[in-house]
Amino acid sequence: MLPVMAKVSRLSFGWTALFLGAALLSSFGNWEQDPKLQEKVDSAILQAFEIEGYIPIPIELDAIDQSAGTPKARSFKIMGNNVLLGYGYVGEAPSMKRVFDYIVLFNPDLRIKKTKALIYREDHGRQIGSERWLQQFISMTVNDTPNYGENIDAISGATISAKSMTKAVGKVLINFKKYKEQEPLN
Repeated sequence: MLPVMAKVSRLSFGWTALFLGAALLSSFGNWEQDPKLQEKVDSAILQAFEIEGYIPIPIELDAIDQSAGTPKARSFKIMGNNVLLGYGYVGEAPSMKRVFDYIVLFNPDLRIKKTKALIYREDHGRQIGSERWLQQFISMTVNDTPNYGENIDAISGATISAKSMTKAVGKVLINFKKYKEQEPLN
């Protein structure tokens, strides 16, 4: 099974996806080894872009946060039927005692389309998974800076995770800005 492929409706697209997926398998490291995370990544992408299938094309970004140890962090273009649909970033951020997995999805113009906490491993702080809270990041561009307690609302009972998510999204925006400056967006 391909780690980042969803069901595909066209046979030719499926063969292309199979070939590219197999070629990219090793480039995603250990991220695709977690089927639960992969299922949530696929679901978030398919739902956000309202598509039936996609192909991830890895891209290089500067390290988001080496000090937090984010070995599962991955950035990629999201392709569908040979068209750039957008960009994605899957990473980990610290919560009170553990880490949680999150995704940031961008439109082709690098405006945030969706953010989501994919797997949260604590009993407290789950409020960061609230769509209402996460909507604050939607439409931010690589020129914006999310600041907890200023343009991003604080969450009582989830302070550590909410600050962490805000900081993580800010670092993703900075790194995609660098990517935009270095690479043509296509």
